[in-house]
Amino acid sequence: MMEYEIAEIGLGAGAIGIGALPGLGGDYRADLKAILAWRPGMVLSLATQIEAERAGAGRLSADLGAQQIPWRRFAITDYGAPDAMSQELWPMQSGGLLAALGRGGRLFIHCRAGCGRSGMVALRLMVEAGEDPDAALTRLRAARPCAVETAAQMAWAIEG
Repeated sequence: MMEYEIAEIGLGAGAIGIGALPGLGGDYRADLKAILAWRPGMVLSLATQIEAERAGAGRLSADLGAQQIPWRRFAITDYGAPDAMSQELWPMQSGGLLAALGRGGRLFIHCRAGCGRSGMVALRLMVEAGEDPDAALTRLRAARPCAVETAAQMAWAIEG
C-alpha cells in the first residue's frame, strides 16, 4: 500500500488539493482518512460512477456527507475533456468554486489517477482566477507533475 498523496496549490485565499480516486490503491478507508485530514470544504469528483465503484469508492458522497463536506460530481471520460453538455454546466460549477476559494476555502479534486482531468480542472480554475496560463501550468506541474495529459484537456483548461 502506498500512502495517499495530495498535491496542494494555493488559489486566491484558498487551496486546491489534487489526488487519486480514493480506494484506487486498495485501501479506501485510509485514503478517505487522508482526504478528511486535509480538511476539504468541498470535494469535486471528476471520475465516473463506474470508476468510483470499481475502486471501492461508491460510498464517497455518503461518507463525505456524514462529515458535512459538500460533494459534487462533474464526470469527464478518462483522458477526455468536458463534453458539450458539461461545458454548458461549467460556469455554474466554477463560479461557486472560485467564490469559495476566494474566501479561503479548500477544494479537493480527484479523477482516477489525479492527473489529467484533475489537472485540467485545476488549471481552468487558475486561469479563470486571472493567472497567466503558462505560469499557472508551471506552478501546477511543480505540485503535480502529471497534471493535464492531453491536448484536448489543455485546450479546454486555457480557454477560460
